[in-house]
Order: sequence, then C-alpha cells, then structure tokens
Amino acid sequence: MSITDVLEIFLRVRRADIAYIKFLIESYEGVGIIRTLDRHAAIIVLLAAPDFADTVRGIIAAMQQVIPCVEIPRPAIAATDWLLQPESD
Repeated sequence: MSITDVLEIFLRVRRADIAYIKFLIESYEGVGIIRTLDRHAAIIVLLAAPDFADTVRGIIAAMQQVIPCVEIPRPAIAATDWLLQPESD
C-alpha cells in the first residue's frame, strides 16, 4: 500500500480529547489510526484504508455528537509519508 492508498482526514479537536479519540478510533481494530500533527493546536489526522471510508465517516459523525471535532483542510505541516514521520512533541 502506498501513501496514495491512504485516506487522510484532518481534524481540529480539543487537546484534552486527543487521547480519547485515538483510543476510540483504534478500538475499531483495523479501521484506522490517529497521528497527532500538532498537540498544541490539537490537530490530528485519521489515516484509514479507502475501503473503510464510510465506516470512518460514520465514526466521526457519531463522535461529533459527543465532542467538538471539526474536519479541516490538509495543513502545511502534514507529512508526505506517515510511516517515516515521528509524532510531534
């Protein structure tokens, strides 16, 4: 799978919710993973296989009913290869 085969959904959330969202998404085993792009600005990316796009969108919609979560355009700080980039400090 190349990086072009990965669905990237960028989200702005509350800092306090980053760990919860990571746990929530990764509890759906194999659906997606969360990477933190900027913990201070609370920007995360959800990475998923395109086959799970509908599932991921459903999870995000349900999550937005409980916690503030806004999809944003791809930020300039986004990686070009998620497997080689360390998470931000």
